[in-house]
Parts: sequence; structure tokens; C-alpha cells
Amino acid sequence: KENFDSIPDLEFNPIRGKIVHAFFDKRPIEMNMDEEQLDRFRKEKLKFLFHMYDSDHDGKITLQEYRNVVEELLSGNPHLEKESARSIADGAMMEAASICVGQMGPDQVYEGITFEDFLKMWQGIDIETKMHVRFLNMETIAHCY
Repeated sequence: KENFDSIPDLEFNPIRGKIVHAFFDKRPIEMNMDEEQLDRFRKEKLKFLFHMYDSDHDGKITLQEYRNVVEELLSGNPHLEKESARSIADGAMMEAASICVGQMGPDQVYEGITFEDFLKMWQGIDIETKMHVRFLNMETIAHCY
């Protein structure tokens, strides 16, 4: 784990600890997967992402949990105030509610995003190209002059 501290691209990432923790997840990864296995693997990636937001592990991403992650992610931007980050999170949560619940009544409260809602929101988005880490084989590069 200490070697991850020397990776320049991770040095200033505000969620570096969560990313590093993911690398030491002991679940096996199979190569040459069929469609069913790929779908299961996609859901596992989304479950990992869901748990990054669901900090109390109660199965729901509440508005406050979402605000915390957005504020953490945007904390490195000196031009963005905390209130702006809250507005971004609030808007995203309202959009999630409209996708997952539809039109809500004035007395209805959206309590948070469940994993099933999270899957709906990510449907059609190619996470395989967005959630990956590329490792280079330095021995191969050393032989290229």
C-alpha cells in the first residue's frame, strides 16, 4: 500500500484512500469472461462506486453523504466555494430522484439512492472505459530505444 503514495496521479486525488483500498480487495478477477460474467463484473464495479458514496453502509446514499463526497472531490479547486459544491450535489440528487422515483409530490421526500436506483442511473454508461487503471510494463519500455 505504501507504494501507492509514490504514484503522481494519485498524489492529489482527494479520494486516494478509497482508491488504494480498492486495490487490496481480495475478490478474484476472471479473465476471458462471457456476457453474464461481464455483467456481474460491471455490477461489482458499480457496487464499489456505490460504497464510496454510502459512507455509513446502510444501503442508501443520502443527500448528506453525496454532499460530503462532492465536497471532497471538489476540495482541490480553489475557485469553487463549499456552497457551490453543495448546490452541485443538491442538483444531482434531485436529478437522481427524478430518474428513480419520477415526479414527486410536494410532501414526498427522497430518502436516498439505493443500489438498484444507482444501477438505473448508470444504465447505458460505459463504465469499463471510465473506471480502470492502466499499468505499463516498464521492462518492455526500457527495451524501446
